[in-house]
Amino acid sequence: MSFISSLGTYLPPCGSTRGRVAAADEDAVTLAVEAGRSARPEGAAVARVVLITRDIPLLEGGSAAVLLAGLGLDPDIEVIERLGGAPTSLDAIAGARAHTLVIAVDLAPAGAAAALVGETGLAIRPIARLARSLPARTRDGSGAVHDYGDPRLLRERGVLESLRTATTDKPRVVAGVDHKLAAALCDGTAPQLPTTGASAALFALAWMSETATRGPLLGVEQASVTGLAVDSGSAPVHRNEPALRPVPKAVRAAGPEIPISLAAYDRAFSAKLRWQASRDPSTGELDFPPRLRVDDNGRLIAGAELVPLPRTGTIYTVATVHVPVPGLDSPYSLVIVELDDVDVRALVKITGAEPGSVAIGDRGHLVLRRVAIRSGIPDYGYAFRPETAETTQEEVA
Repeated sequence: MSFISSLGTYLPPCGSTRGRVAAADEDAVTLAVEAGRSARPEGAAVARVVLITRDIPLLEGGSAAVLLAGLGLDPDIEVIERLGGAPTSLDAIAGARAHTLVIAVDLAPAGAAAALVGETGLAIRPIARLARSLPARTRDGSGAVHDYGDPRLLRERGVLESLRTATTDKPRVVAGVDHKLAAALCDGTAPQLPTTGASAALFALAWMSETATRGPLLGVEQASVTGLAVDSGSAPVHRNEPALRPVPKAVRAAGPEIPISLAAYDRAFSAKLRWQASRDPSTGELDFPPRLRVDDNGRLIAGAELVPLPRTGTIYTVATVHVPVPGLDSPYSLVIVELDDVDVRALVKITGAEPGSVAIGDRGHLVLRRVAIRSGIPDYGYAFRPETAETTQEEVA
Protein backbone atom coordinates (compact mmCIF):
# COMPACT_ATOMS: atom_id res chain seq x y z
CA MET A 1 0.00 0.00 0.00
CA SER A 2 1.15 3.54 -0.78
CA PHE A 3 -0.03 6.96 0.33
CA ILE A 4 -0.52 10.23 -1.52
CA SER A 5 0.08 13.17 0.78
CA SER A 6 -0.83 15.99 -1.63
CA LEU A 7 -2.25 16.54 -5.13
CA GLY A 8 -2.04 19.50 -7.50
CA THR A 9 -3.59 20.31 -10.87
CA TYR A 10 -3.03 22.91 -13.58
CA LEU A 11 -5.08 23.85 -16.64
CA PRO A 12 -3.93 26.46 -19.18
CA PRO A 13 -6.36 29.38 -19.40
CA CYS A 14 -7.03 29.13 -23.16
CA GLY A 15 -9.23 26.71 -25.03
CA SER A 16 -12.84 25.83 -25.71
CA THR A 17 -15.50 23.47 -24.39
CA ARG A 18 -13.66 20.68 -26.24
CA GLY A 19 -10.57 21.12 -24.04
CA ARG A 20 -7.76 23.43 -23.01
CA VAL A 21 -4.80 24.24 -25.26
CA ALA A 22 -1.28 25.20 -24.27
CA ALA A 23 -0.47 28.85 -24.90
CA ALA A 24 2.35 29.89 -27.21
CA ASP A 25 4.66 30.23 -24.19
CA GLU A 26 3.74 26.87 -22.63
CA ASP A 27 4.96 23.32 -23.18
CA ALA A 28 5.12 20.07 -21.22
CA VAL A 29 7.83 21.39 -18.90
CA THR A 30 6.06 24.63 -17.95
CA LEU A 31 2.80 22.73 -17.37
CA ALA A 32 4.68 20.20 -15.23
CA VAL A 33 6.20 22.99 -13.13
CA GLU A 34 2.78 24.56 -12.52
CA ALA A 35 1.23 21.26 -11.39
CA GLY A 36 4.28 20.20 -9.39
CA ARG A 37 4.47 23.47 -7.47
CA SER A 38 0.74 23.20 -6.71
CA ALA A 39 1.14 19.65 -5.35
CA ARG A 40 4.18 20.38 -3.18
CA PRO A 41 3.42 22.04 0.17
CA GLU A 42 5.90 24.69 1.28
CA GLY A 43 9.01 22.96 2.57
CA ALA A 44 7.88 19.42 1.73
CA ALA A 45 10.79 17.08 1.06
CA VAL A 46 11.16 15.69 -2.47
CA ALA A 47 13.75 12.99 -3.14
CA ARG A 48 12.94 12.26 -6.79
CA VAL A 49 10.70 13.47 -9.60
CA VAL A 50 8.95 11.33 -12.19
CA LEU A 51 7.59 13.08 -15.30
CA ILE A 52 5.13 11.18 -17.52
CA THR A 53 4.11 12.62 -20.88
CA ARG A 54 4.04 11.88 -24.59
CA ASP A 55 5.36 15.39 -25.32
CA ILE A 56 8.86 15.63 -23.83
CA PRO A 57 10.40 18.78 -25.39
CA LEU A 58 13.96 17.42 -25.61
CA LEU A 59 14.40 13.72 -26.29
CA GLU A 60 18.16 14.23 -26.34
CA GLY A 61 19.64 16.23 -23.51
CA GLY A 62 16.49 15.96 -21.44
CA SER A 63 14.46 18.49 -19.52
CA ALA A 64 15.52 17.57 -15.97
CA ALA A 65 17.56 20.72 -15.27
CA VAL A 66 14.77 23.09 -16.30
CA LEU A 67 12.15 21.04 -14.44
CA LEU A 68 14.12 21.04 -11.18
CA ALA A 69 14.93 24.74 -11.47
CA GLY A 70 11.28 25.64 -12.04
CA LEU A 71 10.18 23.48 -9.11
CA GLY A 72 12.80 25.07 -6.87
CA LEU A 73 14.48 21.71 -6.19
CA ASP A 74 18.18 20.94 -5.90
CA PRO A 75 19.93 20.00 -9.15
CA ASP A 76 21.16 16.68 -7.68
CA ILE A 77 17.65 15.23 -7.32
CA GLU A 78 16.89 12.25 -9.55
CA VAL A 79 14.51 12.92 -12.44
CA ILE A 80 12.91 10.11 -14.44
CA GLU A 81 11.21 10.99 -17.74
CA ARG A 82 8.73 8.40 -19.01
CA LEU A 83 6.76 8.23 -22.21
CA GLY A 84 3.24 7.02 -21.52
CA GLY A 85 -0.40 7.61 -20.80
CA ALA A 86 -2.79 6.97 -17.90
CA PRO A 87 -1.55 3.43 -17.11
CA THR A 88 2.06 4.66 -16.91
CA SER A 89 1.03 7.37 -14.44
CA LEU A 90 -0.68 4.87 -12.15
CA ASP A 91 2.30 2.49 -12.45
CA ALA A 92 4.60 5.33 -11.38
CA ILE A 93 2.49 6.14 -8.32
CA ALA A 94 2.05 2.51 -7.29
CA GLY A 95 5.80 1.87 -7.45
CA ALA A 96 7.00 5.15 -5.96
CA ARG A 97 8.77 5.46 -2.65
CA ALA A 98 7.88 8.19 -0.17
CA HIS A 99 8.91 11.74 -1.13
CA THR A 100 8.49 11.06 -4.85
CA LEU A 101 6.77 13.78 -6.89
CA VAL A 102 4.91 12.22 -9.82
CA ILE A 103 3.86 14.69 -12.53
CA ALA A 104 1.80 13.84 -15.62
CA VAL A 105 1.30 16.20 -18.58
CA ASP A 106 -0.80 16.25 -21.74
CA LEU A 107 -0.96 18.78 -24.57
CA ALA A 108 -4.04 17.61 -26.50
CA PRO A 109 -6.23 18.48 -24.60
CA ALA A 110 -3.76 20.31 -22.37
CA GLY A 111 -3.48 19.84 -18.64
CA ALA A 112 -1.14 18.64 -15.92
CA ALA A 113 -1.54 17.04 -12.52
CA ALA A 114 0.88 15.95 -9.83
CA ALA A 115 0.90 13.71 -6.77
CA LEU A 116 3.38 13.76 -3.89
CA VAL A 117 3.81 10.25 -2.50
CA GLY A 118 4.25 10.30 1.26
CA GLU A 119 3.91 8.22 4.39
CA THR A 120 0.29 9.15 5.19
CA GLY A 121 -2.70 10.46 3.28
CA LEU A 122 -4.85 8.93 0.56
CA ALA A 123 -4.26 5.16 0.70
CA ILE A 124 -3.89 3.34 -2.62
CA ARG A 125 -2.82 -0.15 -3.69
CA PRO A 126 -2.31 -1.85 -7.06
CA ILE A 127 -5.05 -4.24 -8.16
CA ALA A 128 -4.53 -4.84 -11.88
CA ARG A 129 -1.96 -4.53 -14.64
CA LEU A 130 -2.19 -5.74 -18.22
CA ALA A 131 -0.05 -4.94 -21.25
CA ARG A 132 -1.61 -5.83 -24.59
CA SER A 133 -0.60 -4.73 -28.06
CA LEU A 134 -3.18 -3.08 -30.26
CA PRO A 135 -1.25 -0.23 -31.95
CA ALA A 136 -4.27 1.66 -33.26
CA ARG A 137 -2.40 4.96 -32.98
CA THR A 138 1.37 5.26 -33.23
CA ARG A 139 4.03 7.96 -33.42
CA ASP A 140 7.52 7.32 -34.77
CA GLY A 141 10.86 8.92 -33.93
CA SER A 142 10.32 11.75 -36.42
CA GLY A 143 7.01 12.65 -34.82
CA ALA A 144 4.79 11.31 -37.61
CA VAL A 145 1.45 10.04 -36.28
CA HIS A 146 -0.30 7.03 -37.81
CA ASP A 147 -3.93 6.43 -36.80
CA TYR A 148 -5.65 3.19 -37.80
CA GLY A 149 -8.92 5.07 -37.60
CA ASP A 150 -11.26 2.34 -36.30
CA PRO A 151 -12.73 3.52 -32.98
CA ARG A 152 -15.03 0.51 -32.77
CA LEU A 153 -12.08 -1.88 -32.97
CA LEU A 154 -10.22 0.07 -30.31
CA ARG A 155 -13.25 0.02 -28.03
CA GLU A 156 -14.18 -3.66 -28.46
CA ARG A 157 -10.78 -5.35 -28.90
CA GLY A 158 -8.82 -2.77 -26.98
CA VAL A 159 -10.50 -1.16 -23.98
CA LEU A 160 -13.33 -3.59 -23.27
CA GLU A 161 -11.34 -6.77 -23.87
CA SER A 162 -8.51 -5.55 -21.65
CA LEU A 163 -10.86 -4.56 -18.84
CA ARG A 164 -12.54 -7.98 -18.95
CA THR A 165 -9.14 -9.66 -18.76
CA ALA A 166 -7.55 -7.40 -16.15
CA THR A 167 -10.26 -7.31 -13.48
CA THR A 168 -13.67 -8.66 -12.57
CA ASP A 169 -14.57 -5.60 -10.50
CA LYS A 170 -16.50 -2.79 -12.14
CA PRO A 171 -14.35 0.34 -11.92
CA ARG A 172 -15.45 3.40 -10.01
CA VAL A 173 -13.43 5.71 -12.30
CA VAL A 174 -11.81 5.13 -15.70
CA ALA A 175 -9.11 7.52 -16.94
CA GLY A 176 -7.60 7.67 -20.40
CA VAL A 177 -10.76 7.41 -22.50
CA ASP A 178 -13.41 9.94 -23.52
CA HIS A 179 -16.13 10.82 -21.04
CA LYS A 180 -18.91 9.00 -22.87
CA LEU A 181 -17.09 5.67 -22.77
CA ALA A 182 -15.92 6.22 -19.20
CA ALA A 183 -19.49 6.90 -18.06
CA ALA A 184 -20.66 3.65 -19.66
CA LEU A 185 -17.94 1.66 -17.92
CA CYS A 186 -18.07 3.17 -14.43
CA ASP A 187 -20.09 2.15 -11.40
CA GLY A 188 -21.82 5.41 -10.53
CA THR A 189 -21.44 8.91 -11.91
CA ALA A 190 -18.16 9.34 -13.77
CA PRO A 191 -16.20 12.58 -13.27
CA GLN A 192 -15.69 14.89 -16.24
CA LEU A 193 -11.91 14.76 -16.61
CA PRO A 194 -10.23 17.56 -18.60
CA THR A 195 -7.67 15.28 -20.32
CA THR A 196 -7.51 11.77 -21.74
CA GLY A 197 -3.78 11.02 -21.47
CA ALA A 198 -1.19 10.66 -18.72
CA SER A 199 -2.60 13.41 -16.51
CA ALA A 200 -6.16 12.03 -16.63
CA ALA A 201 -5.30 9.41 -14.00
CA LEU A 202 -4.06 12.06 -11.57
CA PHE A 203 -7.03 14.35 -12.25
CA ALA A 204 -9.17 11.32 -11.38
CA LEU A 205 -7.28 10.79 -8.11
CA ALA A 206 -7.80 14.46 -7.24
CA TRP A 207 -11.56 14.07 -7.81
CA MET A 208 -11.69 10.90 -5.73
CA SER A 209 -9.88 12.59 -2.86
CA GLU A 210 -12.10 15.69 -2.98
CA THR A 211 -15.34 13.68 -3.07
CA ALA A 212 -14.20 10.88 -0.68
CA THR A 213 -14.91 8.38 -3.45
CA ARG A 214 -13.60 4.87 -2.83
CA GLY A 215 -13.10 1.97 -5.20
CA PRO A 216 -11.12 0.92 -8.28
CA LEU A 217 -9.47 3.51 -10.53
CA LEU A 218 -8.38 2.19 -13.92
CA GLY A 219 -6.01 3.90 -16.33
CA VAL A 220 -6.40 2.83 -19.95
CA GLU A 221 -4.33 3.51 -23.07
CA GLN A 222 -5.34 1.63 -26.22
CA ALA A 223 -5.22 -1.98 -24.92
CA SER A 224 -3.07 -1.53 -21.78
CA VAL A 225 -4.59 -1.20 -18.31
CA THR A 226 -3.33 -0.41 -14.82
CA GLY A 227 -5.64 -0.39 -11.82
CA LEU A 228 -5.38 1.08 -8.32
CA ALA A 229 -7.80 0.72 -5.43
CA VAL A 230 -8.43 3.92 -3.50
CA ASP A 231 -9.14 2.59 -0.02
CA SER A 232 -9.15 5.26 2.68
CA GLY A 233 -7.77 8.54 3.90
CA SER A 234 -7.56 11.82 2.03
CA ALA A 235 -5.05 14.21 0.52
CA PRO A 236 -5.35 17.98 0.08
CA VAL A 237 -5.97 19.02 -3.52
CA HIS A 238 -4.49 22.30 -4.73
CA ARG A 239 -6.11 23.42 -7.98
CA ASN A 240 -4.53 26.00 -10.27
CA GLU A 241 -7.25 26.18 -12.90
CA PRO A 242 -7.89 29.66 -14.36
CA ALA A 243 -11.26 30.42 -15.88
CA LEU A 244 -11.56 29.37 -19.52
CA ARG A 245 -11.02 32.09 -22.14
CA PRO A 246 -10.69 32.02 -25.95
CA VAL A 247 -7.32 31.57 -27.60
CA PRO A 248 -5.98 35.12 -28.22
CA LYS A 249 -5.37 36.30 -31.75
CA ALA A 250 -1.73 36.89 -32.53
CA VAL A 251 0.53 37.69 -35.46
CA ARG A 252 3.93 36.10 -36.04
CA ALA A 253 6.28 38.00 -38.30
CA ALA A 254 8.19 36.19 -41.01
CA GLY A 255 11.96 36.23 -40.93
CA PRO A 256 14.90 34.57 -39.19
CA GLU A 257 14.49 33.92 -35.49
CA ILE A 258 17.00 35.19 -32.95
CA PRO A 259 19.72 32.50 -32.63
CA ILE A 260 20.73 31.07 -29.28
CA SER A 261 24.14 31.42 -27.65
CA LEU A 262 24.66 28.28 -25.57
CA ALA A 263 27.54 29.95 -23.71
CA ALA A 264 25.22 32.76 -22.60
CA TYR A 265 22.43 30.25 -21.92
CA ASP A 266 24.73 28.30 -19.61
CA ARG A 267 25.97 31.38 -17.74
CA ALA A 268 22.44 32.66 -17.11
CA PHE A 269 20.72 29.33 -16.40
CA SER A 270 20.73 29.18 -12.60
CA ALA A 271 19.96 32.83 -11.99
CA LYS A 272 17.27 33.01 -14.67
CA LEU A 273 15.44 29.73 -14.16
CA ARG A 274 15.86 29.48 -10.42
CA TRP A 275 14.74 33.14 -10.12
CA GLN A 276 17.73 34.32 -8.11
CA ALA A 277 19.59 37.55 -7.41
CA SER A 278 23.20 38.08 -6.32
CA ARG A 279 23.76 39.53 -2.86
CA ASP A 280 26.71 41.73 -2.01
CA PRO A 281 28.35 40.08 1.05
CA SER A 282 29.41 43.43 2.51
CA THR A 283 26.20 45.45 2.11
CA GLY A 284 23.48 42.83 1.57
CA GLU A 285 22.38 44.67 -1.59
CA LEU A 286 20.64 42.52 -4.23
CA ASP A 287 21.29 42.70 -7.96
CA PHE A 288 19.03 41.25 -10.64
CA PRO A 289 20.21 40.07 -13.08
CA PRO A 290 23.09 38.85 -10.88
CA ARG A 291 26.45 40.49 -11.43
CA LEU A 292 30.02 40.22 -10.27
CA ARG A 293 31.51 43.02 -8.18
CA VAL A 294 34.98 44.51 -8.01
CA ASP A 295 36.68 46.54 -5.32
CA ASP A 296 38.24 50.01 -5.68
CA ASN A 297 41.38 48.41 -7.14
CA GLY A 298 39.45 46.54 -9.82
CA ARG A 299 39.87 43.15 -8.16
CA LEU A 300 37.00 40.64 -8.21
CA ILE A 301 35.16 40.46 -4.89
CA ALA A 302 34.72 36.84 -3.86
CA GLY A 303 31.88 35.55 -1.72
CA ALA A 304 28.84 36.85 -3.58
CA GLU A 305 25.96 34.41 -3.28
CA LEU A 306 22.76 33.74 -5.20
CA VAL A 307 19.53 34.03 -3.21
CA PRO A 308 15.96 33.16 -4.28
CA LEU A 309 13.65 36.00 -5.18
CA PRO A 310 9.95 36.31 -4.28
CA ARG A 311 7.52 35.09 -6.95
CA THR A 312 4.85 37.68 -6.21
CA GLY A 313 4.83 41.37 -6.95
CA THR A 314 3.09 44.48 -8.28
CA ILE A 315 3.28 46.08 -11.71
CA TYR A 316 5.43 49.21 -11.52
CA THR A 317 5.01 50.17 -15.19
CA VAL A 318 3.67 48.58 -18.37
CA ALA A 319 4.04 48.89 -22.14
CA THR A 320 2.35 47.01 -24.97
CA VAL A 321 4.40 46.24 -28.09
CA HIS A 322 2.61 45.97 -31.45
CA VAL A 323 5.64 45.79 -33.76
CA PRO A 324 6.04 42.15 -34.91
CA VAL A 325 9.30 40.40 -33.99
CA PRO A 326 10.39 37.27 -35.91
CA GLY A 327 9.85 34.16 -33.83
CA LEU A 328 7.50 35.85 -31.33
CA ASP A 329 3.75 36.42 -31.25
CA SER A 330 2.57 40.03 -31.19
CA PRO A 331 1.16 42.15 -29.73
CA TYR A 332 2.54 41.48 -26.25
CA SER A 333 2.80 43.42 -23.01
CA LEU A 334 6.01 44.04 -21.08
CA VAL A 335 5.94 45.02 -17.41
CA ILE A 336 8.42 46.04 -14.78
CA VAL A 337 7.40 44.17 -11.63
CA GLU A 338 8.27 45.39 -8.16
CA LEU A 339 8.88 42.17 -6.21
CA ASP A 340 7.46 41.79 -2.72
CA ASP A 341 9.70 42.39 0.32
CA VAL A 342 12.90 43.09 -1.63
CA ASP A 343 14.31 46.13 -3.40
CA VAL A 344 14.28 44.43 -6.83
CA ARG A 345 12.38 45.17 -10.01
CA ALA A 346 12.28 42.80 -12.99
CA LEU A 347 11.36 43.27 -16.65
CA VAL A 348 9.16 40.39 -17.91
CA LYS A 349 6.34 39.66 -20.35
CA ILE A 350 2.71 39.23 -19.41
CA THR A 351 1.18 35.75 -19.67
CA GLY A 352 -2.34 34.44 -19.17
CA ALA A 353 -3.99 37.77 -20.02
CA GLU A 354 -4.77 39.76 -23.14
CA PRO A 355 -2.06 42.22 -24.21
CA GLY A 356 -2.90 45.70 -22.95
CA SER A 357 -5.30 44.43 -20.28
CA VAL A 358 -3.07 45.07 -17.24
CA ALA A 359 -2.35 48.30 -15.40
CA ILE A 360 0.06 49.82 -12.92
CA GLY A 361 -0.66 48.47 -9.46
CA ASP A 362 -1.99 45.09 -10.58
CA ARG A 363 -0.68 42.18 -8.53
CA GLY A 364 0.29 38.72 -9.70
CA HIS A 365 2.78 35.85 -9.75
CA LEU A 366 6.00 35.10 -11.61
CA VAL A 367 5.63 31.78 -13.48
CA LEU A 368 8.01 29.74 -15.62
CA ARG A 369 7.29 29.99 -19.34
CA ARG A 370 8.94 29.10 -22.64
CA VAL A 371 9.95 32.54 -23.85
CA ALA A 372 11.14 31.36 -27.29
CA ILE A 373 12.54 28.50 -29.31
CA ARG A 374 15.99 29.49 -30.48
CA SER A 375 18.00 27.32 -32.88
CA GLY A 376 15.54 24.52 -32.11
CA ILE A 377 16.19 24.76 -28.34
CA PRO A 378 13.43 25.77 -25.89
CA ASP A 379 14.50 28.91 -24.03
CA TYR A 380 12.78 29.36 -20.69
CA GLY A 381 12.32 32.33 -18.41
CA TYR A 382 9.73 33.96 -16.17
CA ALA A 383 6.57 35.84 -17.04
CA PHE A 384 4.05 37.74 -14.92
CA ARG A 385 0.57 36.28 -14.55
CA PRO A 386 -1.79 38.90 -13.10
CA GLU A 387 -4.19 37.87 -10.35
CA THR A 388 -7.12 38.87 -12.54
CA ALA A 389 -6.18 35.96 -14.84
CA GLU A 390 -5.91 33.44 -12.01
CA THR A 391 -8.19 31.28 -9.97
CA THR A 392 -7.27 31.13 -6.31
CA GLN A 393 -5.63 27.82 -5.61
CA GLU A 394 -8.23 25.96 -3.62
CA GLU A 395 -7.30 23.40 -1.00
CA VAL A 396 -9.84 20.69 -0.30
CA ALA A 397 -9.20 18.22 2.50
